[in-house]
Amino acid sequence: MKQIQFSRELSSGIQTLLLHKLRSFLTMLGVVFGVGSVVAMLAVGEGASKEALEQIRKLGSHNILISSMKPVEEQAAGTPPSFMSIYGLTYMDHERITQSFSSVQKNVPVKLVRKEARVGHRAVELRVVGTSDQWFEVIPRPLLAGRTLMQKDIAAKSPVVVLTEFGARKLLAARQTIGQTIRLGVDSFTVIGIVKSETGASGAMQIPDREIDAYIPITTARSYFGDVVIKMSSGSRLREKVELNQIIVQVGSLDQVEPSARAIERMLSLFHKKNDFQIQVPLALLKQAEATKRTFNIVLGAIAGISLLVGGIGIMNIMLASVTERTREIGIRRAIGAKRKQIIIQFLIEAMVLSFVGGILGLAMGVAIPFFITWFAKMPTVITPMGILLPLGVSLGIGIVFGLYPAARAARVDPIVALRHE
Repeated sequence: MKQIQFSRELSSGIQTLLLHKLRSFLTMLGVVFGVGSVVAMLAVGEGASKEALEQIRKLGSHNILISSMKPVEEQAAGTPPSFMSIYGLTYMDHERITQSFSSVQKNVPVKLVRKEARVGHRAVELRVVGTSDQWFEVIPRPLLAGRTLMQKDIAAKSPVVVLTEFGARKLLAARQTIGQTIRLGVDSFTVIGIVKSETGASGAMQIPDREIDAYIPITTARSYFGDVVIKMSSGSRLREKVELNQIIVQVGSLDQVEPSARAIERMLSLFHKKNDFQIQVPLALLKQAEATKRTFNIVLGAIAGISLLVGGIGIMNIMLASVTERTREIGIRRAIGAKRKQIIIQFLIEAMVLSFVGGILGLAMGVAIPFFITWFAKMPTVITPMGILLPLGVSLGIGIVFGLYPAARAARVDPIVALRHE
């Protein structure tokens, strides 16, 4: 019985709204734009934060990245042509970290060099990483062909190279890859494998092998290329000696990451009088990014919530006008036995229909906007179930909250006074 009565009230409410189609549509626009903006903003914010968090996770939440950095005073003063700048991490730093901290599971040295690579008459400049076999355990990369570096390559200082997919395409093109001999500078290397390229960055922290073309054993890099880099600039030669460009440390548990990073920083500071290294902790950046994401979503939700508030005020305004217009109708219904509860339900249903239909249209708009943003701007967007259910629920809540006062006012109308209303 109650279901039949509710169906009648719903049907009556919809018919009443359809009598004033344009007015009802204009009233819904506030809710449409409010819900649409909430869905779209949450999708854009979720997409941006998800991409940033994914890039940070690729760095490894158990990892600590220690990088060489040219001292600020040397950057400001410049390096005289006859002077060799010596700074950054050393091989002894790598040994000290291994020997001093029981929490360290893996300790990967990284040496970066740029070399001209040749295959036949084809020559390109490659960015080469000298590292250990543990690199591919700390920074996992899918193996596309062949194998990666092994301990025997490190021990024997083998002239072998693992190319990234990007480096292989640049240098070898359609040639047979595995087993191919290439020249790096004046030395010959044998290609033993290809791994998937990885490019990207997360804020100030770059993925360690961003845009790297090739990997060789750290012992080979040191023996063949040395530690001194000569840079040509404005007709002068600048010499820099950097033994290791980076050390990647992996610890056993998440609880040990930040304490280990602080302890390593204190130890390195004892042996580096110049400020020539920096430590980055992906876990700390991940926590910061997640906190920023929450704040970002709250701010976006608050901004879009203002639109929903304006939409709710529009619904209240039109419902109050409707109560005034239909005073005589309310009086007739009360005179033939309608209870105040039924009057309240009738006007509440009309307000909820306005907000619900506006919410549905807003959802359609909110889903379409991220699609076009991804299509035209190439920005990632993610629509989550919560990003849909929350705005729709809020729009329904607005219909109830802002429709309640007009409904209560309609129910308080004196039937005798209402029947005299013209």
